[in-house]
Order: sequence, then structure tokens, then C-alpha cells
Amino acid sequence: MKNKKRVHLMVYGTVQGVFFRSYAQMEGQKRNVAGWVRNRPDGSVEAVVEGEPEAVDSMVEWFKEGPPTAKVAKVEVTEERPMGETGVFNIRFH
Repeated sequence: MKNKKRVHLMVYGTVQGVFFRSYAQMEGQKRNVAGWVRNRPDGSVEAVVEGEPEAVDSMVEWFKEGPPTAKVAKVEVTEERPMGETGVFNIRFH
């Protein structure tokens, strides 16, 4: 079985209304990671990323920068136990 890594991210700053979720979905698909991203009522963005460790680390670095229109102030990263998530990186609407 391949080594997998899973992280939970909370992204703060000017991250909603700047197509952050759409950009994150495209970046996740480029990196072949599974997971999801969604807006939260407090204005932050929450995400889970799972995949090969190098791909997950690359995606975490992307979240720290964000798309050109975002102003990321802080990113909290918490490692989680891999759950075997597969498929593409999705946008959640709830």
C-alpha cells in the first residue's frame, strides 16, 4: 500500500469572494490529490487534502499563497489519519 498523507486546513484572510475554492479545486486536480474545500460562515476557508505526501505538501504551500486575488493572513494545518479518500478535489457548498 502506498504511503498517504492527510491534512485539515483552515485558511484566514481575504479568501472568500475571490474564486479561492475554484482555484483550489484546479490546483488539487493538477496535483492529483483527493479532498474538498468550502467557505465557512466566519469568512475563512476550510479544506482537507489527501494523497501522496509530496503532493499534499505542495498543496499546503499553495494554500499559504492562495490565488492572485486572495490575501491569505494565516493557515492552520493539522495532520489527520489518512482515510483512503479517492477521486478528485471537490468544492463543498455547505
